[in-house]
Amino acid sequence: MPTTVGRRTNRLPPAPRVVLGVDQRLVVRIGIVAAVSYAAWLAIGAFGRPYNFFDMKIYHGAVLWWANGNELYDFVAPSTTLGFTYPPFAGLVMLPMSWLPVDAAGFVNALASIAALAVVLAALLRPIVDRLGWSLWFTVGIATPLAVAIEPSRETLGYGQVNLLLFALIMADLVGLRWRAKRGTHHETAESPLARFLYSGAWAGVGIGLATAVKLTPALFIGYLMLTRQWRAAWIAVGTTIGVTLATFGAVGEESRAYFTSVLWQTERVGAADMTANQSLAGLLARLYDSIETPGLLWLAFSVLVLALGLSRAISARTDGDELTAFTLVGLTANVISPISWSHHLVWVIPAIVVLADAAVRRREASRGLPLRNSGPTPATGVPVLRPPIWYPTLTGFRHAAGALGLYLLFLISPIWPYEHQLPEVSHYQDGLFGALMENSLAIALIVLVAALPWRPGAEPAFYHDRWGRTTPLTARR
Repeated sequence: MPTTVGRRTNRLPPAPRVVLGVDQRLVVRIGIVAAVSYAAWLAIGAFGRPYNFFDMKIYHGAVLWWANGNELYDFVAPSTTLGFTYPPFAGLVMLPMSWLPVDAAGFVNALASIAALAVVLAALLRPIVDRLGWSLWFTVGIATPLAVAIEPSRETLGYGQVNLLLFALIMADLVGLRWRAKRGTHHETAESPLARFLYSGAWAGVGIGLATAVKLTPALFIGYLMLTRQWRAAWIAVGTTIGVTLATFGAVGEESRAYFTSVLWQTERVGAADMTANQSLAGLLARLYDSIETPGLLWLAFSVLVLALGLSRAISARTDGDELTAFTLVGLTANVISPISWSHHLVWVIPAIVVLADAAVRRREASRGLPLRNSGPTPATGVPVLRPPIWYPTLTGFRHAAGALGLYLLFLISPIWPYEHQLPEVSHYQDGLFGALMENSLAIALIVLVAALPWRPGAEPAFYHDRWGRTTPLTARR
């Protein structure tokens, strides 16, 4: 007789039904993935905006202008006042796309971004599907088009942005920390030196360093690594950022000096703070004050509060063994406190949805092991009868599941655009209180997530004995 542990047994899975040499279950799964992909395509058409690689045209035009001997930061896109705003290292990375037509460069970026998103989702979902016994490729095949359909992803792809690629770089360091925590289980049995190095996780920090060199906001992850005394990864991230920046100075010193002495401080190059697409705290406050500019002291005070809250919760999540939630909280905090967080920057809602959904499943699974309740003696025998609780297991995890679904639908529908307003022509209160709420809905959701995103104790610990640190949260708690 097979033994049972929880919901699992030691029975072998049923053999797939094969007809004419075709695994029917595989065909059904491929059909489901195709149907979900088509539904995601329809959702993008229904809730997305017209996309024409607008930002990619600026990047492509800027590097083409630069490749022809002009100054990178002197470029202004035709019919706009917009130019290149990234550090010069990003310009060097984007320089090869000057060899391609702009539309081809946009499609290459879109394909690379979708591939990077699929790899990230595989990394995020792997511990969950292994625990539940699901198929990884099938789960990722469904999750990827669902993730592509929501506001941050579709805006990133449609405008030719790089947010998903930077997201993948940072998540690579999360994987590195996981592997480093498990060192001795994989890398020692790997055949090649390269594989042993990769599985050792000794490179963790490189992704954050590269992302910081391209875009400054990932620097908050370096602060998080230092606060959690993950010194090796922190110093690798710092060294990568400084090394890449200095190398860029050596290669294109004039552009580097122009960026760090002038362009970096020209906030007007990216747009007005109150623009609807800016779903940061600064944008929220500007719209609430119905002003083009953010009230500076108020923004600073609330930013410090959100920063302290987000980092303290991230540290607590890591201490309780949930590195994914810790990284997610840091990313969400960076979105909130950044002066400009366009809606395509908000990719950290993707792991937030994963965390909420997994928290719901974990609570649901845990509820099946709850003690039975005493329903009192039966009239016939007078013997107390133990019955399982009827309503509690059914509703266990409901609020987390509802949170995951609600968050997904919010970013799928993205109600900010029907209530978009532009000062000074139209007040942000043109459509009343409800319109103002909808126009700020994504920013409000980010702040709520920073304050209330749950973590899953023991879900994904990334503790390790670091020779550069005397103690770690794991050893401190023993």
